[in-house]
Amino acid sequence: MQKTQALSEKVGHLLAKHKHVLVTAESCTGGGVASAVTDIAGSSAWFDRAFVTYSNEAKQQMIDVQRETLVAFGAVSEPVVIEMADGALQHSNGTIAVAISGIAGPGGATEDKPVGTVCFAWKVLNGWNKVEMHVFPGDRSQVRQQATHHALQVIYDYLSMEGK
Repeated sequence: MQKTQALSEKVGHLLAKHKHVLVTAESCTGGGVASAVTDIAGSSAWFDRAFVTYSNEAKQQMIDVQRETLVAFGAVSEPVVIEMADGALQHSNGTIAVAISGIAGPGGATEDKPVGTVCFAWKVLNGWNKVEMHVFPGDRSQVRQQATHHALQVIYDYLSMEGK
C-alpha cells in the first residue's frame, strides 16, 4: 500500500507538470486507482473522475461500451478496456485515461482467463495508447492491489518519457 501511495504522489506530480488530467474506468479494482490518487492532497488539480463500471450494464450505460463487444469478447478483454478508456475520456474532462477489467477471484475464472487475469488500456487524448493483459498471482486483494499499482506504474513510465 505504501508503495502505491508513493507512486501516486509521483504520478500526480507528473500529471500536473505535463498538464494532464486523469480519468479512470475501473471494474475489478472497484475504484482502487481513483482511491489511490485521491489520497494525495491536491489531486483535484490533476484528477477529474472515476467510473466504477463493475457490471456490464454499467460499462454500457456510463461509458458507452458496446453490447456487441461484451458479447463477442467478454468483459475481461482488450477490446472492452479500449472502449472503456475511450468512453471515460468522452464522458469527462480527462486528457489521460486508464481502464481496468479483470478476474480478481476467487470465482469467475475460465480455462483461458484464470483468476488474476487483468486487462488494461491507457489512452491520451489525440495521442499515446497502450493495451496489456497480465495474470497476477495471489488472492483477490493481492490481485486488485497489483492491478492498481501496475495501472499507475504505466502512467508514471509514460509521463516520465513524455517530451523526451
